[in-house]
Amino acid sequence: MEKIHKRIAMDHDKKIALVAHDNKKRDLVEWAKFNRDLLAHHTIYATGMTGRILEKELGFPIIKLQSGPLGGDQQIGAKIVEGNIDFLIFFWDPLEPVPHDMDVKALLRMAVVWNIPIACNRASADFMISSPLMDGEYDRLVADYDDYHARIIIRGESG
Repeated sequence: MEKIHKRIAMDHDKKIALVAHDNKKRDLVEWAKFNRDLLAHHTIYATGMTGRILEKELGFPIIKLQSGPLGGDQQIGAKIVEGNIDFLIFFWDPLEPVPHDMDVKALLRMAVVWNIPIACNRASADFMISSPLMDGEYDRLVADYDDYHARIIIRGESG
């Protein structure tokens, strides 16, 4: 059976989440400074210290959420579900264990479930921000989850 999709419109000005693990913050800040003019007309969200550093370095307002370990990754995941984030740039460090690894996995899972573009390193972020799709409207296709919401789960007699 073929899944039905819904279209979710992305406006010309995107809502972008910027996240970086500690060992990748410098890379993300350098990338953002290089792409400052491209980022300036979009709405930028960031977690914790990353948001404070970016706001200082870029000179425009950043919507700052909690630090990742204090729930910032989950806040971004919730904003993805609500349709308030169009794409995620997450410079994560695959060689460094983080105490909130489950939150990171949940965030990446939400990005995939809701079909938002994800860049996990500088090269993919470069390709994404330089895409012709950045400067126009775009309709994301997302699976129609109405059937999922409507299903009835029977859990025995005490259900």
